[in-house]
Amino acid sequence: MKDLKHLYEFEKLLLESNNDLVRQAADRGDKIIGINCFQLPEAFYNLPGITAIHVRAPRTGTMEMGTYYMTSMTCEYCRAVVERALEGGYQFLDAILETAACSQVADCFENLERLQLCNKEGFFIAHIDAPMKSDENAVQHMIRMTRRRILDRLTEEFGTDTSEAALRKSVEIHNEVCRLISEIGAYRAEENPRITGYEFAVICLVTYACPKDLLLPMLRETAEELKTREPDDEKKKKYRARVLLVGSEIDDADYVKEIEEAGALVVADRYCYGSYPDRIPIELNDEEDVLTQICRHVVKNNQCPRYMDMEAVKYRKDVLDQLAKKYHADGIIVQQMKFCNFWGYERAGMQHIMREEYGYPVLSMDRPYVVTSSGQLRTRVQAFVESIEIKQLHQEGKGGDD
Repeated sequence: MKDLKHLYEFEKLLLESNNDLVRQAADRGDKIIGINCFQLPEAFYNLPGITAIHVRAPRTGTMEMGTYYMTSMTCEYCRAVVERALEGGYQFLDAILETAACSQVADCFENLERLQLCNKEGFFIAHIDAPMKSDENAVQHMIRMTRRRILDRLTEEFGTDTSEAALRKSVEIHNEVCRLISEIGAYRAEENPRITGYEFAVICLVTYACPKDLLLPMLRETAEELKTREPDDEKKKKYRARVLLVGSEIDDADYVKEIEEAGALVVADRYCYGSYPDRIPIELNDEEDVLTQICRHVVKNNQCPRYMDMEAVKYRKDVLDQLAKKYHADGIIVQQMKFCNFWGYERAGMQHIMREEYGYPVLSMDRPYVVTSSGQLRTRVQAFVESIEIKQLHQEGKGGDD
């Protein structure tokens, strides 16, 4: 396929947390805020004078010092963040707003705070405790926490406008990004998609790494470009199966590239920093205040295994079934970062339930934070693709016998 005009620029922006667009935002006077999770409603952070990016550690090498502070039995994302902070990689941040979604993440950012690894004048870290249920009590909890610990703190420290009008405008910007990502991602449902899973992963991930207003012109142009992009001829396609990629945080699109180079086209995603549920627009009404509606949207659409009520557990599996059907996935790959507490048990249950109760071929695996060319990953994906092909041939043979 013809190269997308802005793909190289998107890839370049992902190489550094303090990338060109973030520096442009800082130069115009924005406060640069690091956030870490869907449960810190991203729709808040398009407020006047605020640029929010997700805390990442791109191009991580060794993690010896991060491991010293976090131990070798904690997830590599947390270790990589501590390592990058020790290297001085987050000195450009004015604040970090953190959801204690698990104890390891809480320990990670507590290390940054206690070791004073970000020395910019006025820097602070604010924490909120995410709920573990998806009921109305959880919504009210989120409202109280975000108002007191996030919005009020931004106003006190930076003079940020957090009025109803400002929040509504912030949601509008968030929704435009969501609609563009949804429009671009919809092409993955085509029989012969005009966009690869890797390209989509890059485009989606860059929306977590840059100021939205500076990124939007390139997103709009990319969406327009894709309307007339011609997919490769069927004879030239490099994939042999379509898969839904699920699981814990992926902030390096090269992981998707590795999967696709092994023959599995990623046509849909449900992982942290992906397009679902983070890029679902928030439809506002005039009956409730904006803060309440944002918090309800986050709680009701949350896909985090931290939510342990049975309704939420069942909902997560139903969402995977809906995504697999919508994007015509032949199988599901469930991945988790090594030592991730919540996704460890979620992956075990998901593998069994999606295979036995929903009937999908499932590949389940853990992975490191650092994405390198992995022969093991390639071998496992290739074997999974072959098993899907064998199953399809068996089903076709049974159909022929009938």
